[in-house]
Amino acid sequence: MKNEKIIISVGRQLGSGGRIIAKMLADEFGCKFYDREVLNLAAKESGFSEEFFEENDERKGFLDQIFHMHVPFISDSSFYDNGLSQENLFRLQSEAIRKAADESSCVFVGRCADYVLREHRNMVTVFITADLDERVRNIQERNNCSPEEAKKIIASREDTRSSYYNYYTGKTWGSSASYDLCVNSSRLGLEGTKNFIADYIRKVLG
Repeated sequence: MKNEKIIISVGRQLGSGGRIIAKMLADEFGCKFYDREVLNLAAKESGFSEEFFEENDERKGFLDQIFHMHVPFISDSSFYDNGLSQENLFRLQSEAIRKAADESSCVFVGRCADYVLREHRNMVTVFITADLDERVRNIQERNNCSPEEAKKIIASREDTRSSYYNYYTGKTWGSSASYDLCVNSSRLGLEGTKNFIADYIRKVLG
């Protein structure tokens, strides 16, 4: 692994600590870390604003609603002249992901990176889940809301996230068949889960 770039793609359930664990893995292996940073890369490469990518991050079907939105960060002419579409935005983001992976070892969080980089020879794909009650508590703390509200947030975000993933990859978000490794972070905690995944990566990539 010392002489070759490695890619770690991390899918995660909301409130599972997946993003934190992914950042810990990036530190462990000396990788660049990309979560929302991918949006900035895509914006720089495409000429569209980062806010536009953020507005539509991991969302399928947003163009059904776009004409009902106020979109100050692109002009009407750029909207049409650049051939903007849901597929084009995914393509632009995918190109940014591939460019980052070509340049250095990376950890990607979500955004179908496992599919976009599916031909990369040194990639490990991971999905991180956690017990529902723990995820609810984490979302409560993050959003200062009731358990009922936290459950609604989880259901809504994960429905959006899974629809996006399933649509673009042809796989099933969160299904064990879609990843190399699926881990419940409630069992070992964040640090323990990171260590478990790191050991797995070392064994797989040698």
